[in-house]
Amino acid sequence: MADKVEHAPQVIVGVDGSENGRAALEWAAVEAERRGTPLTIVYALGMPLVVTAYGGPVRFPPTEEISGQATRVLERAVEYARAIAPSVTVRTLTAMEEAPLAIIRQAHPGDLIVAGTRGMGSVASMFAGSVSVRLSGHAPCPVVVVPVGDAGKPASTSLNRVVVGIDGSANSRRALRLAVDLAKEGDGEVVVVNSWEVAFPYDPVGLTAAGYQLQDDVLDQKSQELVAEALADVIDEQREDADVRVSVVRTQSNAVDALIEAARGADAIVVGSRGRGSVRGLLLGSVSQGLLHHSPVPVVVLPKDAEEYA
Repeated sequence: MADKVEHAPQVIVGVDGSENGRAALEWAAVEAERRGTPLTIVYALGMPLVVTAYGGPVRFPPTEEISGQATRVLERAVEYARAIAPSVTVRTLTAMEEAPLAIIRQAHPGDLIVAGTRGMGSVASMFAGSVSVRLSGHAPCPVVVVPVGDAGKPASTSLNRVVVGIDGSANSRRALRLAVDLAKEGDGEVVVVNSWEVAFPYDPVGLTAAGYQLQDDVLDQKSQELVAEALADVIDEQREDADVRVSVVRTQSNAVDALIEAARGADAIVVGSRGRGSVRGLLLGSVSQGLLHHSPVPVVVLPKDAEEYA
């Protein structure tokens, strides 16, 4: 039996010639330099499938014009990446498939995928709004979605202050480990956020008179316990080799609003793609998608089926 080939970690970024793709490329180049890993730049043609009478489906071949467009976009992307991170080894790939499939086929556990929030549309486009969502749900590794800031650049390429949402689920603890690892790259700070919402209106005076503990007090106490358990399980075990500062935000608020508020002045938000749900939960299935649409800083999503981040 042949020996298993060990995969070297890489940062993978999709480009399409748009401003969003360029912002993602800048973030990816800086991160590849920070990690000391190669940068793989992918341009997806998204050629349609053709079904023949005598064989399986095949991709419709690109025209010379489409191929030429891909070459020009990749050449400009390589030039831009090398100007930002001269020491990084840059690879390029033109793929026939749609963007999510093309990128996921290149990705392995231990890699990092970087995507823009939105592309140009049309055949030449790499990123429609749904691409980052599909990547975040199905990739085998963390996915960073980079919004465009001022002058067509990412809001931040640093990792000095990383916000992470936790809800007590195993997936959110994996997200916390990822946040710590990212913050370690810059000896930064991790801001741990846990929020909750009261599920239904109630009369606090009446409940207190009847001898019940106030719901706000119960949820606040559970939040304290949840955060303490997560920190003991994840943060404390890494204290010896991590110069990472930790702060905690606990608040009664909508999860997306709580994370975006905590991320004011931060460099990134980290979440799992799916959480516990219920009254206790912080991260519902819709939270990561809400952040992808509204966060002004890069959002790092750890897909629920991705292997443990290392």
